[in-house]
Amino acid sequence: MEDAIEISVIMPCLNEEKAVGLCIEKCFKVFRDNKIKGEVVVVDNGSEDRSKEIIIKSQARLIEEPRRGYGSAYIKGFSEAKGRYLIMGDADDTYNFFDIPKFLEPLKNGYDFVIGDRLSGKIKSGNGSMPWLHRYIGNPVLTKILKVLFGVKVSDAHCGMRSITKNAYNKLFLKTIGMEFASEMIINAKKANLKIKEVPINYRLRIGESKLRTFKDGWRHLRFMLLYSPTALFLIPGAVLFISGLLVLFVLSFGPIFLGRVMFDFHYMFLGGLFALAGYQILNLGFFTKIYAYTEKFEDERRDKVVSFFSRHLSLERMILGGALVFLIGFMLFGWVVVLWGENKFGNLFEVRKMIISLVLMILGIQTFFNGFFYSILRIEKK
Repeated sequence: MEDAIEISVIMPCLNEEKAVGLCIEKCFKVFRDNKIKGEVVVVDNGSEDRSKEIIIKSQARLIEEPRRGYGSAYIKGFSEAKGRYLIMGDADDTYNFFDIPKFLEPLKNGYDFVIGDRLSGKIKSGNGSMPWLHRYIGNPVLTKILKVLFGVKVSDAHCGMRSITKNAYNKLFLKTIGMEFASEMIINAKKANLKIKEVPINYRLRIGESKLRTFKDGWRHLRFMLLYSPTALFLIPGAVLFISGLLVLFVLSFGPIFLGRVMFDFHYMFLGGLFALAGYQILNLGFFTKIYAYTEKFEDERRDKVVSFFSRHLSLERMILGGALVFLIGFMLFGWVVVLWGENKFGNLFEVRKMIISLVLMILGIQTFFNGFFYSILRIEKK
């Protein structure tokens, strides 16, 4: 095992002929100076300049990934890497690969995942490296959202220079192909309970043309975080709408409510019904999103106590019976109104409250009935 590779440095490359050779040279110098058995894996993502020629001449390993995307390149590179410790960084010289020992030491001391913190170091602005919009708005806002939604305590969530042990990486099951790969990596590291450390680094002027697209890439990060957090996106708003809607329906079903000179009458029951129905549908979407994530192995169902509980106790039969029961109650209330109408010789009849509640209950029953089938489809076991 003396010849086993200790470190693999992985770089994505797309038309970086001006900088990729310099980045590779720095890596090999670090290996020589520190007597490290290492390799440099450069993943070409469809370069049309001299990048591949330079990579081959530098004696780095050239891996080609035709599927475009930041995440695609890294997933391919990580899968090909042979080292025990994996270090990632861009091939545009914004990250100083002379900092490799700084990323290696924490891994040898028991940490699983190390992230650079550019905000605690020196940042040279210009040439698209880190515009003020990224530094003072985009990066801080997205990092804060990441902290709130997932409890990740990092200062610079989008720093691209990181290191991770091979064993820890194998626990992440990363799938995204675009810039959101950076967020997915941190989120999954948190969910896998990896021991994470930040190290301050300097951020340099990039060599060559920037590939970042401020609003498009920022939206991809935000969209991914929201989609990866169905609790925040679906369950919490859905629960608020559903409970508040039911409360309005219940309170106003007994008659109008007066707050000072303001009267809340049956008109607000329409709004309550809307809230209840919309909230219930949003709750179901959130629940089904979680079930899908667990079915496709994005998540471990055992980590979510609420979903785990419902998964154990929900079944197609119970949802059919529950939906049928709620529908029947609503239908009986509707029938009561029809009887009253008949007793009034089908003339004018004011039973708006009962009709609103009956319609809401029947719709909730129908939703539950068919949601049971959809839930069962998602839970079909696969080989």
